[in-house]
Parts: sequence; C-alpha cells; structure tokens
Amino acid sequence: MNHKEFKPTSWAIENKTTIYIVTFLISLAGLMIYGRLPKEQFPDIVIPQFVVSTIYPGTSPEDIENLITKPIEKQLKSVSGIKRVNSQSIADFALITVEFNTGIAVSVAKQKVQDAVDKAKAKLPKDLDNDPAVQEVDFSEFPIMNINISGNFPLDKLKKYAEAFQDEIEAMPEITRVDIIGALNREIQVNLDVYRMQAAGFTFRDVEGAVAAENVNISGGELNVDNVRRTLRVTGEFKDVEAIRNIVIRSSTGASVLLRDIAEVEDAFAERQDFARLDGKSVITLNVIKRSGANLIEASDKIQEISDRFEKTKFPPGVDITLTGDQSEKTRVQLNDLINSVILGFIFVVLVLMFFMGTTNAIFVGLAVPLSVLLAFLFMPSLHYSLNVIVMFSFLLGLGIVVDDAIVVIENTHRILHENRNLSIVQAAKMAAGEVFLPVLSGTLTNVAPFFPLLFWPGIVGEFMKYLPVTLILTLFASLVVAFIMNPVFAVSFMDRDDPHEKKRAKISSLLKPVLILAGLTGLSYAISFGFGNFMASILALYLVNFFLFTPMIAAFQGRLLPAFMSVY
Repeated sequence: MNHKEFKPTSWAIENKTTIYIVTFLISLAGLMIYGRLPKEQFPDIVIPQFVVSTIYPGTSPEDIENLITKPIEKQLKSVSGIKRVNSQSIADFALITVEFNTGIAVSVAKQKVQDAVDKAKAKLPKDLDNDPAVQEVDFSEFPIMNINISGNFPLDKLKKYAEAFQDEIEAMPEITRVDIIGALNREIQVNLDVYRMQAAGFTFRDVEGAVAAENVNISGGELNVDNVRRTLRVTGEFKDVEAIRNIVIRSSTGASVLLRDIAEVEDAFAERQDFARLDGKSVITLNVIKRSGANLIEASDKIQEISDRFEKTKFPPGVDITLTGDQSEKTRVQLNDLINSVILGFIFVVLVLMFFMGTTNAIFVGLAVPLSVLLAFLFMPSLHYSLNVIVMFSFLLGLGIVVDDAIVVIENTHRILHENRNLSIVQAAKMAAGEVFLPVLSGTLTNVAPFFPLLFWPGIVGEFMKYLPVTLILTLFASLVVAFIMNPVFAVSFMDRDDPHEKKRAKISSLLKPVLILAGLTGLSYAISFGFGNFMASILALYLVNFFLFTPMIAAFQGRLLPAFMSVY
C-alpha cells in the first residue's frame, strides 16, 4: 500500500548526519545571537513627535501667543500627516508640540515642520534673538544612569575629575554623550563702572567691540624660508585675565583708556543654572545617554568597571563615585524573571508530556521549544530587534503552542510504529509526516492568523506592540520546521518499539551505565568550571529522579488512570 510522504521530511531522514550538523549550527548561532542581542527593558520605538521652542524675552504670555504661537500654528496646520498640535504660551517662551501619524519617516516629518516654521518667520517679530528651534522627541535621549561625583574638594576641582570620567565613558560605542550637571562653568566677568565709562565718553558697544577685536587669531599668509613655504599665524586669543585688563579702548572721538580704568575684570564662574545634590551634599552628576539600539546591560556593566577603575587608580582619596538611576537594574531583573518563567514553563510542558507520551517521546517534543526559539533568534538581527520584555513575553506566550506540531508528528510516528510491526522506524517516520503535514500546516496557520492583524495595529501602541506578533509568528513557523525536519530525525535515531518483557529485564542494568557516564562528566565539569559542574550535577540528579520517581508514576498513570479516564468517554 502506497502512502503519501512529505519529501522534505524524507530527505531529512535519509540525510540524518546533515540534519544533526545543521541543528548544531542553528543552536550555536542562536546562542551567539542571544548573547549579542541588545538587552533593553522596552522596545526602542521611534515616535514622529517634535517640539518647536521660541524664546522672546520680556514678553507677556498673551503677546507670546499672538506674536509667536499663532503664526507658527497656522503654518503647521497646513502640513499633511500631522495627528495633533499642542501649544503652551508662557512669559518669554512659546512651546509647540507636533505629533505625526506613525508610518512617516522621522527625517521627512522633521523637514516638514522645519519648512512650516521657516514660512512663519516672515510674520514673527523682527527682534527675535534666535529663530524658533525644532527638536525631535527621542526616548533614547533619556539618561540610563546618573553618575554622582562627590568629595571634600571645590566644585571646580571636581569638575576636572568629572570631565576625565566623561571622556572615558563617551569613548564607549554604546554611549551617545554624557551631560554634566551641577558643575561650575568658568566665566570672565567684565564689570563696567558706568559713571567712569560715561565720564570718559565711552559706550557699551565700544567696550564690546574692543574686547571682541582683540580676542582673535589671524592668519598671516605664507612665508618662503629656505625654499620652504611656512604658514604665518598671529595669535591674539587671551591667555590670562591681565591681558584683558590691559586692552586699550578707543572711542569714536579718538579718546583712549585701558579697560582696567573703567571696569573690574574677574576670573569667576557663571551663574549656576543647574544643581545636583545627593544625600544633602552638592555633587557633580553625569547623565549618561545611550545610543539607540545599543545593549543597555552591557553598557551598564562597562560603566561600572570604569567607575571602579577610576575610583581605585585615577581619583585621589576622598573622591567618591555613586551610581544612581541605573535603568539596567530593573531591566536585568525583569528579563531574568521572564527567562526563568520560560525555563520553568518548558519544564512543566515536558513533565505534562511525559505522563501522556512517555519520557522518550516527551523529550523529542520538548526539544521543539528551544530549537524553535533559537531558530527564531536567527532573524532578530535583520529585524533590528532587541531582547526586551515584549519579546520574552512573546516566547512565554507561545511556549505551549510551539509543541503542538511536534506532538502530532511524534505521536503519529509512535502509533504507526507500534500498529505496524512490519514497518521499520524510517518507514514509520516518513509515513507519519506525510499523513499529518496538511493538518499540522493548517493548525499552524490557524494559530498564526489571530496575531497577523496585530501587525497593522495603528498608532504608538501599535509600534510598541508589533514585537509580540512578529516574534510569535517567527516562532510558530520555526516550530513547523523543527517538527517536520528535526523531530523525525530524532525519532528515527532514538525511538524503539516497546517490549514489556525486555524492559523488565533491562530495568536495573540500564541505570548503571548512564549514571557512571554522567558522574564522570560531572567530575570533569567541576575541574573546568564550578558553574558547569553544577549544571552537569543537576542533569545527573534529574536522571535519577526520573528513573526512581517519574518512571513509576508515569507507568501508573498510563497503566491505570489514563485507561480509566478513556473508558469514561
């Protein structure tokens, strides 16, 4: 009797060695990609949202609205693709928030906003010091960590230490920039004596022009020296405060005076616009901004190493570094919790399958879970996905679904093998795959179908949640490949017909050899690594638990409870 075979499965069974090699390479590549994937708390989504800020000192909120906000809003309303426009008009400042519909490129949207603002400039006040600024709202610009530098030193001295630390962190490829908060900024103050200046016949513009004209470097052209052309440069930038004090100020009437005669020149600090405090003490804070798509946890670990190195070797005693607001801590905890949930879920799935399918078949089916996940990982870099809470939750959600295909294929192989004693395991596996391919394919497509519309979920929420359907669809299709390519090969290699008499004779003798092998591997593993030794010891313990505990329980369940339950219906 001729049976329909599924050709890819038949080819895989006839080329078992190739499939084992491919499976090993997929597993290795998946593990490597898992280690290299950026790890974040939430997906790094791009929202086409912009703010237009305009500063107009000395203006009331009502005038700001009429002179600044309304002309810009009028031009923005004519731009296509804008979802909403919000504005705030306060004294001296106008802030307009522009949000576009998702799907438009950020660069295109920003250019549209900039063009609208340029058109509105003709109706804005002519005495604006600065043009309206268009800035993109980028969530990756939020700090991932605050580094606080404190000690029994003046703030200007702490700033030098902070700048050295800043240069080291900004050299990391995962970091965009580091902002210094709470530091003193050097400022040369020229405090004019108005009465002396007026008595000498000078104006503010005379002083400003004289200082600006002196503080320049001028190119002097080229000079031929011994047939070598050398560049001449006249340096005029100030080196110290005394040079500023000795500037000669000349008025339009021809009068001249030294700057020190009409003003006090001080090397001081600018008025502080930001402050940083920790535990009631003044500190200098470094806000670390991560590059979009970079690995948050890896960046945090590197910064911690740099912090320890600077505190021990480069900073003097008394300078303390305190890390606060570390976003990687919460991300690390949540990802580890989800990974543990996935592992526990996998164990429970295998345990349930063991009672219904037996230990060997349950292991075949259980392998579909890690193989499907590792196969899905291969596509993550090309999709520019990171390993975040949504992706891990997708794997957890699909944990019980990805084994469906493998259950059908392995159970059908087991049934055909035991119902047809004249068939070999190779023939049984080929027949089983051919019989159930279309039903399994339709079942997989049915599982995928509900998630497919989520790909077109509009808005910011859709951009955030699209990681879930994409990850699930990739994993479900990967499980289909595993069920019809890899699982039949495993079954051909390890599945045997049950023989109750032989099993009883081999029960005790079959335990000794695997235990000795696992014990030897455990001893070697402890010599290599303590963690790897613990892992092998856990496998040995699980093997013994399965042999002495689960095997009798499974036999009792399949021999008494399951037939009793089947007799009911």
